[in-house]
Amino acid sequence: MKKLVAYITTGFPDLAFTVDASLALAEAGVDTLELGMPFSDPVADGPVIEAANLKALQNGFKLEHLFEASAKIAPHIDTLWMGYFNPFYHKGMEKFIAEANKASVNGFIIPDLPFEEAKPYKPLIEDAGLNLIDFIAPTDSKERIEQIVTDAKKFIYLVAYAGITGAGKSEDLQTIITHIKTFTTTPVYVGFGVDQSTAKEKAKGVDGVIVGSAFVKVLLNETLSNSQKIKKISEIAKEIKEKINQ
Repeated sequence: MKKLVAYITTGFPDLAFTVDASLALAEAGVDTLELGMPFSDPVADGPVIEAANLKALQNGFKLEHLFEASAKIAPHIDTLWMGYFNPFYHKGMEKFIAEANKASVNGFIIPDLPFEEAKPYKPLIEDAGLNLIDFIAPTDSKERIEQIVTDAKKFIYLVAYAGITGAGKSEDLQTIITHIKTFTTTPVYVGFGVDQSTAKEKAKGVDGVIVGSAFVKVLLNETLSNSQKIKKISEIAKEIKEKINQ
């Protein structure tokens, strides 16, 4: 069964919603939850996730809110924190590791921390029983892929195209998937531009998909009540999970 990873922005529209939405996504068949840490300059994210980040920060998001929500969510669904390196650097990786362990969070996704720069942190994270997710881009050479994936844990985040999330471009990933699977048995999940219309196609040859903008668009829709938003993202999750497993 192929896996579904869902991203939502923590604290948007509010913290209670984040908890309710996360638990509903777990019920709807989401296997892993990426709890996004709002940041003012999310370089890998497109306008949809950037808008949600901004609104969460305007609503007063603090890192303590992430820790608080995670303690209610992570015991019920495999949870990762997705955030940019700046907060990890300023708070200290040890602080994040301690808080993750306290909340039952299983690891981190840090899109602006390249493989080489992650080397000092990876042993700290793994020694604490957590995972730091590795990224592969379509532009990576076969040599670089081997270097990155040989010791990759949990899953490999295959970026579907060079650019930002939610842009909906497409590239033929089969060659790069073959290269990855030559060097590792760690599952490969594809992200960027995955939604109800693209999920089946994007899931070809991989072990799962990562979906963000498709959910966050619903969160940004101010014509819907919070309960309607939760119902809608649950429906999207069920539809995508079904499509990737057809």
